[in-house]
Amino acid sequence: MIGRVVILDEAGERQMAALVVDGRLEELSVDPDGDTVLPGAIYRAIADRPVKGQGGIFVKLPGGSGFLRQISGIAPGQRILVQVTGPAEAGKAIPVTARLLFKSRFAIMTPGAPGLNISRRIREEDARAELDVLARAGMAGASETLGLILRSSCDGAEPEAIAEDIAAMRGLAEAVLADVRGDAELLVDGPGAHDIALRDWLDPVPDDVVTEPGGFAAHGVDAMVAALMTARVDLVGGGHMMVEPTRALVAVDVNTGPDTSPAASLKVNIAAARDLPRQLRLRGLGGQVVVDFAPMSKKDRAILDQVIKAAFKGDGEANLAGWTTLGLYELTRKRDRLPLAEVARGLFA
Repeated sequence: MIGRVVILDEAGERQMAALVVDGRLEELSVDPDGDTVLPGAIYRAIADRPVKGQGGIFVKLPGGSGFLRQISGIAPGQRILVQVTGPAEAGKAIPVTARLLFKSRFAIMTPGAPGLNISRRIREEDARAELDVLARAGMAGASETLGLILRSSCDGAEPEAIAEDIAAMRGLAEAVLADVRGDAELLVDGPGAHDIALRDWLDPVPDDVVTEPGGFAAHGVDAMVAALMTARVDLVGGGHMMVEPTRALVAVDVNTGPDTSPAASLKVNIAAARDLPRQLRLRGLGGQVVVDFAPMSKKDRAILDQVIKAAFKGDGEANLAGWTTLGLYELTRKRDRLPLAEVARGLFA
């Protein structure tokens, strides 16, 4: 499978989506079973009680509770709008933020962050000027506290489609922002797998979008996902790494395999470092990650450091802590989705 292909499929009533680039799985989204809260959902919540020592406050949601870190100016009993930022860990409150984003394929509305901004990835001055006109027209008469970001996907898109997206997101944002009174209530559902794919994976424009039922099986995605359900990840030269989540952290062990040449360790470590962000993203793993790279000289760490930084450059949710005194590498990554092993259990052989 050559090129960039977006594949939309279903398992029963659950949506699934995959982005495959030149035969390699790059993105995956699978709707969880049941009524699990999806990241991006917006609630009217009621502030409950501050949490001493953690700099946050619990908020009441319909059927449960959320945890909000921003507490400045918020008093118990106050009605506030919050957005889910990630999945809730077992036994813990749902993580939420008061900084709402209304996001579509072309536009992002930013309440409380005013201004008109155009993605820096769009560099052609004439294109930026045309988008600026569209943005100003779409935001005419809007509240001064409501901001707009035009995404990189606007580059080359039809002006009518961009204008429609701006109008839709502005209308939704204004309606939600005006709906603060009342009990705790779900106001906007989080995006499902197909919504995420069609919103975020169409830039750059894919070579194909597959919507026929059975697309995962027909294009080999089933097998790719099944491989992610195992700990082992094969690497170049017969090496491999084991990616194993525990209750406290994600442990990654890198091994050289049969290659015993002097350069084997650095070679397999570089391969592991380059693939690690993709593996963590697809598997839905985050929190503390500890990597036990294959043994190598300390002078080679400088080379590997650069590879790791480059690999995680596009993952804005990662914090690279570096080497421990025991020679392990530590990093943290935000939990932005449920673990694949939990979401896809029973769906893939």
